[in-house]
Amino acid sequence: MASGTWKRDFASGLIVLVPLLITIYVLAYIYGFIAGSPFTTAVIDAALLANLGLPNSPAAVTFARVIVTMVVFVVMVFSIGYLMRTALGDLFERAIDNVMNRVPLLRVVYNASKMAVETALSGTDDLQEPVKIEPWNGMRMTGFKTGKSTADGRDVIFMPTAPNITTGFVMEVAPEDYEETDERVEDALTRILSAGFGESNEEKPLSLALGDRSDGESADD
Repeated sequence: MASGTWKRDFASGLIVLVPLLITIYVLAYIYGFIAGSPFTTAVIDAALLANLGLPNSPAAVTFARVIVTMVVFVVMVFSIGYLMRTALGDLFERAIDNVMNRVPLLRVVYNASKMAVETALSGTDDLQEPVKIEPWNGMRMTGFKTGKSTADGRDVIFMPTAPNITTGFVMEVAPEDYEETDERVEDALTRILSAGFGESNEEKPLSLALGDRSDGESADD
């Protein structure tokens, strides 16, 4: 096997495995943080084991810890969600964004995770289609329709910065001054969040992609 082949296979394996391991680690950390807190332990000891008469066995403690952790997590989510509807919540979210965006590597992970959650919960149908804008001759930039328009018929386009998509420019553009594309929202967001290094899964048909890989492997061999 040529060096180019095993390097490509190793990189492909990392692309699949690393996000999965990070997700598992984050979930395990959140669970351990909540389950190991003094509040959760006190609730298990007082309410579940003592008052309800459950046996004080490792299996019962583990089961009680899982239930209480899930309840505490749901309560935290609803509490923070309610806070976000207030002016204080908006200031709190901006403060977190500012702190996260000051760390070079962490800001990419944070913004990507935030956009992924927003996309998963709201659905991609709620996100407007990507468009191409040519601010200068020979250079194109990616923007997103907001679904809004001005009184004089211009469309409101949001052009995010990369890789921090929480900032950008709001532009009022005439329909004939931007180009509509068939690109998916996920593909455009991947390119922006990765600062242009991310590859779209829909750039090539599967047969063509496999053909290119086969040609590359045969060439390396």
